[in-house]
Amino acid sequence: MISSVRGTVLAVQGSTAVIEVGGVGLAVQVTPRHGLTLRVGSEATVRTALIVREDDLSLFGFAEADELVVFDLLRSVTGVGPRSAMGVLAVLDPDQIARAIASEDDAAFRKVSGIGPKTAKLIVVSLAGKLAVSPVARAEATPEATPVRDSVLSALVGLGWPERTALVAVDDALASATGLERETMPSLLRLALAALGPQQVGSK
Repeated sequence: MISSVRGTVLAVQGSTAVIEVGGVGLAVQVTPRHGLTLRVGSEATVRTALIVREDDLSLFGFAEADELVVFDLLRSVTGVGPRSAMGVLAVLDPDQIARAIASEDDAAFRKVSGIGPKTAKLIVVSLAGKLAVSPVARAEATPEATPVRDSVLSALVGLGWPERTALVAVDDALASATGLERETMPSLLRLALAALGPQQVGSK
């Protein structure tokens, strides 16, 4: 299994990028959005999924690890092949996909070329509960969101606290923080952990 490639970008045409690795040019299928970030002559690292079929070997590439995770989950849905999965990622980013599934919004998937109403509904049903909406993305939707606040929130969620509990702790920390503490991630994290008290990490 080829899980990633790193090398010089030799060419980018449409949704295909050619990346030279050890003297070999590998054709990697990418989304148009990803392709626009690749520059011929520059070095690129691409996370990849190798799809093996009887008469074909195809390499699909992604800029971020969460895109690869979503790609694999989409392919697990009946009727969704690798190219259809790439089509979804070309229209929706991973967080938009997660939010559409969480809100049972199959209309978001019907916008993708090649995805019909039945398959769109199946995506929502099959992937329910398998993708989490990014807490950072939720925080950014509020006026109070700041990079430091988002970082502390993500850290607490990563440590195992439920997002709702973490949000309350971060807001409590911000309320009691000095101006400098509000701007420093370690200081604000310390205050948030203090607000959570002696609760065991990861307890619900």
